[in-house]
Amino acid sequence: MQINEKFYSLSKEKQQMIINAGLECFGKYGYQKANTEKIALKAGISKALLFHYFINKKNFYLFLCDFCKEVSANLLEVDEMMKITDFFELIDFSMQTKWKIMTKYPYMANFALNAFYSQKEKTTSDVNKYIQTELNSSFDIYFRNIDFSKFKENAEPKFIYQMLVMLSEGYLSEKQRTNTPIIFDEATKELKKWQDILKQASYKEEYL
Repeated sequence: MQINEKFYSLSKEKQQMIINAGLECFGKYGYQKANTEKIALKAGISKALLFHYFINKKNFYLFLCDFCKEVSANLLEVDEMMKITDFFELIDFSMQTKWKIMTKYPYMANFALNAFYSQKEKTTSDVNKYIQTELNSSFDIYFRNIDFSKFKENAEPKFIYQMLVMLSEGYLSEKQRTNTPIIFDEATKELKKWQDILKQASYKEEYL
């Protein structure tokens, strides 16, 4: 991924405007349908200048994927996270972290959900490869200290995690189909319902 270093010489405020414009448009329309001219307009710059900084649409999108990952990692309270050994408590903890992110980058949640959903779009192979790699590695990274003995013998924690991702995809897809904005608090409550159902189905009785 090639990024013009001159982007980082911009003021933090201007950088944030460009980033938020990208997160908003990609989050609303997905990778394929997002219009770079609209992104530039929202950011208060020309399309030519946007491409001067990020070379092309794909590079800008991958930059935003990396940006989301970095911001999440920086805000994640690692010491607290390492103390959590319960699978579903960790998911709740991560949702609270996302609230902190939303205060500064209100469109990041939409972008992140759409990034998972975009695997079903006709995106470039680089974009699909990046997203799939993140999906595969995130479980091993964030759930490495979890006590998996709480699960029933026939339960597959990684599959349950993937189910939660797919349920989030379905939630986003329905919002897109009906052109309804995603409200993070509402999405959190929906995810909590799904968690409770999956917990009842997968945890041993003594841990419910």
